[in-house]
Amino acid sequence: MSRLLLLDGHSLAYRAFYALPVENFSTTTGQSTNAVYGFTSMLINVLRDEAPTHVAVAFDRSRQTFRTEQYAEYKAGRASTPSEFVGQVDLVKEILDALRIVHVEVDGYEADDIIATLTSQARAQGLEVVILSGDRDAFQLVDERTTLLYPVRGVSETWRMTPDKIEEKYGVRPERYSDLAAMVGESSDNLPGVPGVGPKTAAKWLALHGSLEGIVNAADQLTGKAGQSLRDHLDQVLRNRRLNQLVADVPLEVTIDDLEARGWDREEVHRVFDGLEFRVLRDRLFATLESAETEAEEGIEVEGRALAAGEVGPWLVQHAAAGTRTAIVVQAAPRTPIGPGEALAVGLAGAEQAAFVELVDLGPEDEAALAGFLTDPTREKVLHDAKGQIRSLEVRGLPVEGVVSDTALAAYLVRPDQRSYDLADLSLRYLKRELRLDDEEPEQGQLELSFGADDAAEAAAARSAMVHARAVHDLSLALDEELADEEEKTLLRDVELPLVGVLRRMETAGIAVDLPALQRLEAQFADAMTEAQQDAWDAIGDDTINLGSPKQLQTVLFDTLALPKTRRTKTGYTTDADALAGLYAQTEHPFLEALLRHRDKARLRITAEGLIKSVADDGRIHTTYQQTIAATGRLSSTEPNLQNIPIRTEEGRRIREIFVVGRDEQGELESLMSADYSQIEMRIMAHLSGDEGLIEAFRTGEDLHRYVGSRVFGVQPEDVTLEMRSKVKAMSYGLAYGLSAFGLSKQLGISTGEAKGLMDEYFERFGGVRDYLRDVVAEARRTGFTETILGRRRYLPDLLSDNRQRREMAERMALNAPIQGSAADLIKVAMLRTERGLRDAGLRSRMLLQVHDELVLEVAPGEQEQVEQIVRAEMGAAADLRVPLDVSVGVGRTWHDAAH
Repeated sequence: MSRLLLLDGHSLAYRAFYALPVENFSTTTGQSTNAVYGFTSMLINVLRDEAPTHVAVAFDRSRQTFRTEQYAEYKAGRASTPSEFVGQVDLVKEILDALRIVHVEVDGYEADDIIATLTSQARAQGLEVVILSGDRDAFQLVDERTTLLYPVRGVSETWRMTPDKIEEKYGVRPERYSDLAAMVGESSDNLPGVPGVGPKTAAKWLALHGSLEGIVNAADQLTGKAGQSLRDHLDQVLRNRRLNQLVADVPLEVTIDDLEARGWDREEVHRVFDGLEFRVLRDRLFATLESAETEAEEGIEVEGRALAAGEVGPWLVQHAAAGTRTAIVVQAAPRTPIGPGEALAVGLAGAEQAAFVELVDLGPEDEAALAGFLTDPTREKVLHDAKGQIRSLEVRGLPVEGVVSDTALAAYLVRPDQRSYDLADLSLRYLKRELRLDDEEPEQGQLELSFGADDAAEAAAARSAMVHARAVHDLSLALDEELADEEEKTLLRDVELPLVGVLRRMETAGIAVDLPALQRLEAQFADAMTEAQQDAWDAIGDDTINLGSPKQLQTVLFDTLALPKTRRTKTGYTTDADALAGLYAQTEHPFLEALLRHRDKARLRITAEGLIKSVADDGRIHTTYQQTIAATGRLSSTEPNLQNIPIRTEEGRRIREIFVVGRDEQGELESLMSADYSQIEMRIMAHLSGDEGLIEAFRTGEDLHRYVGSRVFGVQPEDVTLEMRSKVKAMSYGLAYGLSAFGLSKQLGISTGEAKGLMDEYFERFGGVRDYLRDVVAEARRTGFTETILGRRRYLPDLLSDNRQRREMAERMALNAPIQGSAADLIKVAMLRTERGLRDAGLRSRMLLQVHDELVLEVAPGEQEQVEQIVRAEMGAAADLRVPLDVSVGVGRTWHDAAH
């Protein structure tokens, strides 16, 4: 039977807003998303559970309706809309548009009236109706073929309200609920009830007299104080009844047929969900729901076979010759603490045919043929997320050369803000083909298996590998066309692809750790936590308080200690780190000092514990670098993240002390070397802006911030005080990140007027910076993207957004993206040049880590001077800027000792 699902958009969005902490849901552009996240989560669940054939979402257009015309106090007293909620309803509508779900709003009417009208029309056409709404007025619509889903706990639990359930809970049938509500009142609508008349009394009267009309006609017969109270408030009751009765004949521009569920716009789903940073929700959507119409034209077609003994060489000669493109997909053993597991089988796909090769029992002749193909740079190879797969082949003794594309990296360059580069998803997006990974039989003639036809698991593995390989092959061709211009193609070919090998070798090398020292450090952090906890308890004379409980902290801070209130949230006054730091600066209360110290030590202990768990059997930590996470182009380090180890605190430096020089296959190595760029982002700012003042500062080799300070404050460089220098430094870096006068005032602890004056003085002296910052935003608004020195693009559609918050955040990103992205490109080029320099010199020393603008190397005995020369030369030549690239180098037994 056909089923219509109706949702009350505003009601559910508000419920989601108050159910999910606003501080936990926002995009990098600063847009709050808790309401739209919660709404979308509910929508996915109800679409999955109810499987409707027709769907619509109703919204209130404004608070002004025919009801407010009749009663000005209707819904009066409601709190003003929270600023964080503003704009989220529009985002909900963007989600609905991407899913091709009709949304309706009509001047003068509420969402409930639209729902009532559509319910009436659907009943007339014989449809079942399911309503999802948090408004109790919708109870009156429930009947044997109309069910109300009423949210009762956040966004995850609903009551299924049937006629019997409503009667059980309220004592009346659904058609009489509005009569009961007229007497009892509805606080959310500002409709007062009759004093002394509760739900039980109202339900009893309705049972005796049948309806509100019957009660009014028998009003003189009602006894007691309740009866007199009703008679005293009869006009109010009748008014309530007029207002709470839903209108079932709202003039609509849509019909029930218009609401038929349609296939979603997959490209638009990606765009909207990427912009909202809803990766998890998007994965849930694709995993739990099927589009109402086929998204893919068909599955990935593959002609191929599993190659038997002696067939590998002939197949490669015929289908993977020099100058042709072959896709490779590796099936590997599980990952180890040191890295990817050994390759067990490969799927191959050329222009016409695919093949499957098991590696476990591969004969010498076949293995030689495969090895020759893999190492031949003239035979083009493409992979998806190549780094781990190539490493798996290397573990098996099969190195790979001649990789001309990585489809994950190519897709990342095309859409750097996308949150997922899953192969199945990209296949649907670019090829309109679906990866069939289930165990169903392929279509007739699609796949020929020459082995193990009775072995379902073996056949499924072969089919999966070949289908994946065909998808990678075809996707690589499609993405070649998608790359915007030659700069992006060059970025892929000359930077990102070669970097795959550099990162793979760094991951394999890892970095040595003094495990006993790390374990002692973790114990010290644990002791410091305990000490801080005791100090906090002593400060309030209570050793039962859980310092990790926001609720208990709220009681201590704002009730027991009566400290000034912080920002209000749904769960009370916030106890986040920034708020507590501000509160301590304001009060200097010893409890707050101990609490902040406890939190700091807890973070350090967690970091140390994570590092201990990450030490492999070889005594080294092998992080994993990811190239497709940050839209700016920066690398990310995971499992564990070695880029977030604090360096500006003494404790963070102590953690760096446990990273030590180790050994390689040839024996002990001599030292660690740390090399990083000095003031790289300001140098890029000078280059991009062409400001002669900044360029001169770098060319003279003077202290940049002292030089800029002398120009801004009109004094000699030697007369620039530390306070002046710190102000100029904060402003210089802040401008590159779109810092406002208000932000600068907050950062420096000065008035907004003083901060604005400081910025005006800066721009007066460095007009090139002012002009660059203005022009880069204007150009990005015109083109829709920014570019780095090497042509890496960052797309910023929110530059044209009607939402001021999103637009201003996009403007700040437009200021920052070329600078931070150019810095990311530059360090990548430096890594490529440095490794090539070490290799060409025949040195044993090697790169181990990249942390933002820093490279960490392990130096072999007798090679320090030569390595330093190579590092300085290659890092310094990574880009041809208008200012010199200054490289600082330090050497020591530990990472901390190598700091400079």
